[in-house]
Amino acid sequence: MTIDTFDATGVKPSHWNLASVIEQLRVSREATHNIRHQGRVRELPSREALQIIVNGLSAVLFPTHYGRPNLTDESIDYFVGDTLNTTLNRLTEQVRRGLQFSATEEVPDDAVLTQQAHAITREFAANLPGIRALLVSDVHAAFSGDPAATSVAEIMLCYPGTIAILYYRLAHCLHRLGSPFLARLISDIGHSLTGIDIHPGAQIGGSFFIDHGTGVVIGETAILGQRVRLYQHVTLGAKRFPADDQGVLIKGVPRHPVVEDDVVIYAGATILGRITIGAGSTIGGNVWLTQSVAPNSNVSQAQMRND
Repeated sequence: MTIDTFDATGVKPSHWNLASVIEQLRVSREATHNIRHQGRVRELPSREALQIIVNGLSAVLFPTHYGRPNLTDESIDYFVGDTLNTTLNRLTEQVRRGLQFSATEEVPDDAVLTQQAHAITREFAANLPGIRALLVSDVHAAFSGDPAATSVAEIMLCYPGTIAILYYRLAHCLHRLGSPFLARLISDIGHSLTGIDIHPGAQIGGSFFIDHGTGVVIGETAILGQRVRLYQHVTLGAKRFPADDQGVLIKGVPRHPVVEDDVVIYAGATILGRITIGAGSTIGGNVWLTQSVAPNSNVSQAQMRND
């Protein structure tokens, strides 16, 4: 009688001709299909670590909502201080890793990268009170703009738009301070959680409200003013992508809309190109817009006629 043996997967071992497969993968990885940044192995930032970091920053900004609900007036500052110190130490390491993927040909040595990471993290920490002020304005905009909202706590815990904006505000600050790769990763984590895709390079003013939110896309060079309100499936995108003489896309060219103060854009609207939506305008649902709109305009789909 023979006894079958199984590995940790619960599958009976077999022969897979691994030597040949591993060799071909090595050749692909090292030579024929090498996609490493500047051809070098580097330690990537960790999505898991970044999720922990964002959770810590959220708890620092709003301790009783995203931290511990049993905090008291006596303990709250100690909780914030300890959480912030731990989180910033973690963030410094992730910033250092992200800086290795800069666009420059020469990557500084580890000592210089660490120094740069500390400087960025220190400046980021100094910006946290301002980020919190913006987020509070966003929460107030949601509460005043949604008749279904019953409390600030409901907005902060249940509204995907609020979570997406929180991730964006943190990521945008890192992007502005010179850590774009890390910012992009944080934005993508927020996108995965909420279905709302906001590029960290976009510039968005205070009192920003995304209602429902699923499918909202805001491109890298979009500029939004104060008190802008978006509904689900709104796209602020590019109409075309300029390329150089060799057909290579030119990076960083302004190509997304400018949305001025007090604009409301309803569900399913698609706004493309470097156009301006004037202050106080309302863009109706499912509108496709590729030209600028004067202030205080009301744009809607053409009415169908039955003759």
